[in-house]
Amino acid sequence: MTQAPVPQRYSSRLSVIGEDTRVARALPHRARRTVGAWCFLDHAGPVQFAPGKGMHVGAHPHIGLQTFTWLIEGEVVHRDSLGNEQVIRPGQVNLMTAGRGIAHTEDSVTDGARLHAAQLWIALPEGERRREPAFQNHPDLPIVETGGFRATVLAGSALGRTSPAQVYTPLVGIDLNAAGAARTEVPLEPGFEHAALVLRGAATVGGEALAPGEWLYFAPGRSALELRCDAPAHLLLVGGEPMDEPVLIWWNFVARTQDEMQAALDDWNAGRFAAVRAGSPAAPLVAPTLSGVQLRPGA
Repeated sequence: MTQAPVPQRYSSRLSVIGEDTRVARALPHRARRTVGAWCFLDHAGPVQFAPGKGMHVGAHPHIGLQTFTWLIEGEVVHRDSLGNEQVIRPGQVNLMTAGRGIAHTEDSVTDGARLHAAQLWIALPEGERRREPAFQNHPDLPIVETGGFRATVLAGSALGRTSPAQVYTPLVGIDLNAAGAARTEVPLEPGFEHAALVLRGAATVGGEALAPGEWLYFAPGRSALELRCDAPAHLLLVGGEPMDEPVLIWWNFVARTQDEMQAALDDWNAGRFAAVRAGSPAAPLVAPTLSGVQLRPGA
């Protein structure tokens, strides 16, 4: 029997989104840019905002990707350049397909409230990355009780259930929440690579102890993954077929060439993206310059 490769351990880094909302950014990491088509992973909270404070991210653009927002606590309103305005609530996913280009804002519905969320990006494959932009809210996701964990299938198929979220590359996303001691084994697609991130508490994943701020990468070849916790814990498991396309990641864009990236930055700063529906109190973001920067795949 071939022994599965030893998982690789990485640390998330502190970043700030919007005006002053701190997040733990797991992806992209300088040593591991993607996990399947998942190319970005921010963990926000859990945080209790001070009175008059909240998450406010002004208008900003995306190309070549899908944004995938999983809300655990709080309420956030999404507004975009297609005219959508949608409040996302706990247990729901907002899936925005940027395709050839879209802009949006994200704001706490009520300042002084709590927030706990994960936002991920999915890199669109070559044949889909210039598709028309779209947006869907998914209020009902499949839930499976397994070994003391409440597993919500966010994307793809797992534990005999399939998420309604429309994605364009083979992948999976599962939220696993335990109210107390729990133990289960999650079947995996052996051709996928996977990553596990603890959102709250502590757990053992594939025999490795894991705490918030750390995540584990599992190379393809595993058919199952054991999860265990001795007290309440909350985890996120994502995976997918390794991407065979070199992608460039810069600011809010996923592209294939530096020239394409520069054109998107110029289009945003020149006001050539469609306008976002009004309502956010935050000012539009200004695209950073690429001057002096040489992008490399995954950078």
